[in-house]
Amino acid sequence: MKETKTSITTGTYKGFLSITIENEQIRLEIVPSLGGKLVSILYKPSGKEWLMDSGARPLSQPVYGSSFGEWDMSGWDECFPTINACQLEKNIHLPDHGEIWSIPWTYRVEENEVVCSVESPLHPYRFTRSLSFHSATKVRMNYRVDNTSDQPMPFLWVPHPQFTVTEPTRILLPESMTKMLCVFEGHKLKNGEAYAWDDVSQISPAVTGDGRKFYYEGQVPVSWSGLYSQESENFLIISVPKEKVPYLGVWVDEGMFNDRVTCALEPSIGYYDSLDRAVSNGSAQVVPADASFEWYLDLSIGAGDWREVINKLLS
Repeated sequence: MKETKTSITTGTYKGFLSITIENEQIRLEIVPSLGGKLVSILYKPSGKEWLMDSGARPLSQPVYGSSFGEWDMSGWDECFPTINACQLEKNIHLPDHGEIWSIPWTYRVEENEVVCSVESPLHPYRFTRSLSFHSATKVRMNYRVDNTSDQPMPFLWVPHPQFTVTEPTRILLPESMTKMLCVFEGHKLKNGEAYAWDDVSQISPAVTGDGRKFYYEGQVPVSWSGLYSQESENFLIISVPKEKVPYLGVWVDEGMFNDRVTCALEPSIGYYDSLDRAVSNGSAQVVPADASFEWYLDLSIGAGDWREVINKLLS
């Protein structure tokens, strides 16, 4: 790991306590009480803000069990242990976008690291995410789930970053991932149909009222995805360990639910969106009783030739 000077400070964001972690290249701001929400990812050299703010919508404490779309729909949330609301055995009901986005997290600051965690109000687990800098231009997010019960616990996880689209943007995938399966068709596509990625990977800031979601069908051959802003040349690359995070979804909202255009890159544990589906098809991760499961996500940010970052990832 390359040495990078890190500063961690506390402040306020729209009336909520926030934690800022930054180095000379990147600044991130977290609001622990709003589900550990990341509210800002700023690339300092270009001034590029990657996360959508709440805009005209109020930023307030969500009600547990409510629909995600009733609230601010901004920033970076964590979806766990499901995305879609679902019912599991023993009458376990899981709400829309999971539990942890809507409840306050605790936080602690360690050396060059911000650690946020949360316990379910109804189910026996603890979810922890730590943020630090792996290099001047790479953020490392370490994740851990602790099953505190005497029974195995299945789960599904995706990050839900609402990346703002303010200029023509290309969604980047590995060349080997030539097709993506449509799982939310919006107004123009068809559920269950595979689309050539070159035909659907371009997005623009124009609000059309449409939306769509894709998954790579099955486990990914290569575990990165990204966004490339075609005018400013800003880019963002997400990479994960594919043996632990083997699936990938891509969500595009052109104003169907949000008020501006946003794109979420969603490397996934579980396939897809609903924990009951993932359990039935065998793709859910299962944490044994009184055990834990860990994984990580790297976020590389820059401007210019994004292929150099990919070459380093694959080397």
